Amino acid sequence: MQPLLNAIATTALPTDAKRVFHGRGGLYPGCEHLTLDFFPPVWVLTSFKPLAEDELAAVGDALAARWDQLAPSQPLDWVFQCRREGQSDTRLMSGEVPDPHWVTEGATRYRVNVGRGQNHGLFLDMAEGRHWVREYVAARSGAQSRVRVLNLFAYTCAFSVVALQAGARHVVNLDMSKAALAIGQQNHRANNVLEHASFLPHDLFSSWGKITRSGPYQLVIVDPPSYQKGSFVATKDYARLIKRLPDLLAPDGHLMLCLNAPEMGPAFLLDHMANLAPELIFVERLSNPADFADVCDQRSLKVLVYRAPPLDR
Repeated sequence: MQPLLNAIATTALPTDAKRVFHGRGGLYPGCEHLTLDFFPPVWVLTSFKPLAEDELAAVGDALAARWDQLAPSQPLDWVFQCRREGQSDTRLMSGEVPDPHWVTEGATRYRVNVGRGQNHGLFLDMAEGRHWVREYVAARSGAQSRVRVLNLFAYTCAFSVVALQAGARHVVNLDMSKAALAIGQQNHRANNVLEHASFLPHDLFSSWGKITRSGPYQLVIVDPPSYQKGSFVATKDYARLIKRLPDLLAPDGHLMLCLNAPEMGPAFLLDHMANLAPELIFVERLSNPADFADVCDQRSLKVLVYRAPPLDR
């Protein structure tokens, strides 16, 4: 646990939501079960195996000592979440969690919930993906070329918010979870971009007609769960999805394809794309944020970009 305590002792005070310690990346032997995030003003310690009370006390003492240096007039707020066997238990260790709880990433505000559940409303490891979307849309935001975006498995719609901030014409957000999309609508409203977004609380594989009628799209974003029973299981459903993607893209449109499953390397997506959507051209794999460094890029988050062929002249 010492590497975690060292990270706490040396961290600066982040203004944005941030991963502070990423033991899951394997760079700190013995700490592979630990992560520490800061969703201002709340620290979130996550362990993928139970921690003894003396270990939690050591983390609490380290946070208190550093917080007294960084923000001496502010109370310390931190929570601990233990995850195992698909279940999670969250404990408030000190202070309180704001309700509602809003954080920033650059100029964008997002509502988060760190008090319960494994997903907090904003995936910090996808920061580079959001940056890429913002840059892609901004480069095509002229009056004649504004981008239409399809955001599949939209969750709380972070991609949609940054796309609209960058000048997208319209974004269609689809997710089975009405609750997640409701938070997504709040995110749009908080960033003054609600007008040009739509929200479809539907099952993807039952909604092709609605999706197709709103297309074609200059950008399609696919960021599904790797395993969510009743919604999407990557090993069997990604192939079904990939076969349909070329029909959704406008000529020269781009596709962002994501997979966060350590047991499946980039070849899983690359091979499926080569076999099932060979007309789409591989462009690049996006780098992950430095805060999520991993000893093996086969295990870390995969974000691949593809391009549709241009219109024949």
